[in-house]
Amino acid sequence: MSKEIAKMIDHTLLKADAKKEEIEKLCEEAKEHHFASVCVNPTWVSLSSSLLEGTDVKVCTVIGFPLGANTPEVKAFEAQNAISNGATEVDMVINIGALKDGNDQEVKRDIQAVVEASKGVLVKVIIETCLLTEDEKIRACKLAVEAGADYVKTSTGFSTGGATVEDVALMRKTVGPDVGVKASGGVRNAEGAKAVIEAGATRIGASSGIAIVNGYTADTDY
Repeated sequence: MSKEIAKMIDHTLLKADAKKEEIEKLCEEAKEHHFASVCVNPTWVSLSSSLLEGTDVKVCTVIGFPLGANTPEVKAFEAQNAISNGATEVDMVINIGALKDGNDQEVKRDIQAVVEASKGVLVKVIIETCLLTEDEKIRACKLAVEAGADYVKTSTGFSTGGATVEDVALMRKTVGPDVGVKASGGVRNAEGAKAVIEAGATRIGASSGIAIVNGYTADTDY
């Protein structure tokens, strides 16, 4: 089961103070355990891409991270730049303020800008569930699907909370069977991973991937 879970994990290091040697270690661990991807900040995409060349591990990066308050044009450029540097998946943060204002058109435009800029590269949309009401979570998921995203994702891991089983289940119910759901933040062991998978997650974002596959609990929030 741990091998199956490993293939669903985005092995993540998004700390502002991450050093080159830590990124190198992240990539080595991802290769060893056959994680789905490494998820790194854009500045580390080129290095990660070179380290993972010829492997089955994808290079995922984050766009408009962690606040989502950049303009659609900036997010689109950021996605294009990351892809040109070797990113094969992008996780973008929505315009959370626009969603809360009920400006669904702007939220959709924001997502579409990244989807169109990414030209077939897998796009995951971070809705930051800990800041949203149930209605807002549902609207965000529907807008992501309408805008052509491949996944909806619970959290950045840098706000007030991470993934919950309840949120994952709500997101899965909202997007249906054909769109991915990524649970991020707070999954620290195999038991937690299995719980969100049973709720409908098809990808897990975690810095605790090693703990998850090796059967212990990590002492990290992401």
